[in-house]
This record gives sequence, structure tokens and C-alpha cells, in this order.
Amino acid sequence: MVVLNTDIQTEERFEFDPEEIALKVCEEVLKQESFPEDAEISLVVTDAEEVHRLNLEFRGIDRTTDVLSFPGLDFEEPAAFEESIDESCINPDNDCVMLGDIVINAQKVKEQAAEYGHSKKREFAFLIAHSILHLCGYDHMTPEEAEVMEERQEKALQSLGITRE
Repeated sequence: MVVLNTDIQTEERFEFDPEEIALKVCEEVLKQESFPEDAEISLVVTDAEEVHRLNLEFRGIDRTTDVLSFPGLDFEEPAAFEESIDESCINPDNDCVMLGDIVINAQKVKEQAAEYGHSKKREFAFLIAHSILHLCGYDHMTPEEAEVMEERQEKALQSLGITRE
């Protein structure tokens, strides 16, 4: 089970339900990764200015981006859940592992969907899958890591039928 705490902070609107799509993608990626517990994830959908501010404040990068991921767990290696989960990361109100926070830039969803020639739904789902993998300890600092993330993202989206149109 995934508890998704969603906060839509933008005037941008989509032709799909962002909370519904995010929940489906989160559940699929966590199933694919064999996440052993119930998970709690916070999702904020906001504007470029807020993402820019957060990127500068928390990462020291003075520009906007499409998505930010703030993992709640520390990993020695990707998806090493047994070594990463302890009592300190369990929300006592719902017994879920607090996996982390995702911040999506709604304007970048629209821009990148147009740039890559697919739907906004596909772009939004891709960014959620990408971010959930970051929350599971994956990164893309090397070409090998990037390839692993790309394969996992694509597998999750394909299994949900969210394909490039």
C-alpha cells in the first residue's frame, strides 16, 4: 500500500488526475523494486519559481528543474531496503515507511511533453517513476546508473500502459 500525500500548488491543470497517475506509478515502481513495507510519499506539484527556490535552498543549484526528490532513507546501494529501514523512518500514525518527498514542476511537464512529442500524462508519469527510483536509492551520475534507471522507469510505465504516443 502507498499513502500519497498530495499538495497541488499551481494554477496549471492537466487533462488527467495527477494524484491518480502518481499513485499508480508509485505503486508499480515499488512493486517492481520489491519494496517490503507500506510506504508514505509526499508529492507537491508546483510552479517553476518554487522548484527554483527549493533547488537553490536544498541543493545549491540556482535554476529550476523538472523534478526534485528528497529521499527519506539512506542507501548503501539501490533498493537495499533491509539495511535502510528502521524504526526511525516509520510513521507511527500509519505504520508506513516515510520514503520521501517529490516536487514536480508543472510547467516543465508541459514543456517537456511538447519537446519530446508525447502526452503530458506520459511526462508526468515518467517524472514520478524517475523520482520514486531516486527515493529507492538509484541515481544517474554515471552512464551505467542512468541506463539502469531508464530501464526501470520504462518497465514500470510500459506495465501501466503509459507509452510514448
